[in-house]
Amino acid sequence: MTILKTFRGAKAALSRPFPKEIILPRTLYGFVFRASGWHQLATAILSIVLFTAGTIPLEVQRRIVNAATENGSYRTIAFLVLIYVLLALTEGAVKLVLNIYSSWIGEAAVRWLRLQVFEASRTSVTGDSMMTSEGVQLSIILAEAEPVGGFVGTSISEPLLQIGILTAVCGYLVYLQPLITIIVITIFLPQSGFVPIMQAAINRRVGKRIGIMRNVSEDIVQMGHAIDTDGHQASRIGDVFRINMSIYKIKFTMNFMMNLMTQMGYAGIFALGGYFVVTGKTEIGTVVAFVSGLSKINDPWGDLVNWYRDLRVTQVKYGLIYNSAQVGTMSACELPGPSPCLETRS
Repeated sequence: MTILKTFRGAKAALSRPFPKEIILPRTLYGFVFRASGWHQLATAILSIVLFTAGTIPLEVQRRIVNAATENGSYRTIAFLVLIYVLLALTEGAVKLVLNIYSSWIGEAAVRWLRLQVFEASRTSVTGDSMMTSEGVQLSIILAEAEPVGGFVGTSISEPLLQIGILTAVCGYLVYLQPLITIIVITIFLPQSGFVPIMQAAINRRVGKRIGIMRNVSEDIVQMGHAIDTDGHQASRIGDVFRINMSIYKIKFTMNFMMNLMTQMGYAGIFALGGYFVVTGKTEIGTVVAFVSGLSKINDPWGDLVNWYRDLRVTQVKYGLIYNSAQVGTMSACELPGPSPCLETRS
């Protein structure tokens, strides 16, 4: 019960001078730049370096295969392999730095958001409304702040990196063989249609789940401990279970459809690429490059879809936190007597 005592300590803070009004940015990306600032530019630069270094190995692979199948010198093959290893080391090192840096940004944002909740509690209202506020604060600090703040670290670098890889790899494949590239691009077009629809269904469920869990936290705070005398808590937990299962069904169905279309893409490359090799219209190294290229496209595409999922879900979560902050600020301003909000502005 230590954390509950910490929240109740906010009541005594009402007797102290009010701090400057804490206002969360209205939008998620407003919060991103408020919490991370210029660090996003640094992650963007690292992302550009990373997707550039990650595209060059495709050409190196193609030349190695062609040199091996066309009786090239082993010295040439060994030199290309050395270049490939150096590129792999460079890509891995840059990715390591980017991952650690992004994680630090995310954790710093989580810390900032949690501290803002503690600061905002100083202007919370007294009585029953205060107890309700404690329940919401408990939910935000323990459960909601981490995914929202964690998104800050990858909010810019992740889409920039994945879109950069997709653009660079697709451009390279068009250069090699435009007709086979059409097959690769085609398998991703339907996904751009059903993914947003299915994600919107997940978002609605996420919002309901957060609302239910806040009610659970509020009742625990009001009772002083976890007790369920009227069965409401058990009913809420059952609702959360059903909501989570429906989210899993939608999520894994989406993954199944995406994986199936990727396998159809491999089948198309083998069929058309094999025909071109047999008829002498292309070389085996080009087909190998397309197989490797589809893998390089599939991974960032999946990562981009996951980022989009996180974006939409995080927007829902941040919207709930923002609305809670507005309610807290409004309640403080409506307290009887001189308005603390006006005093802090003067």
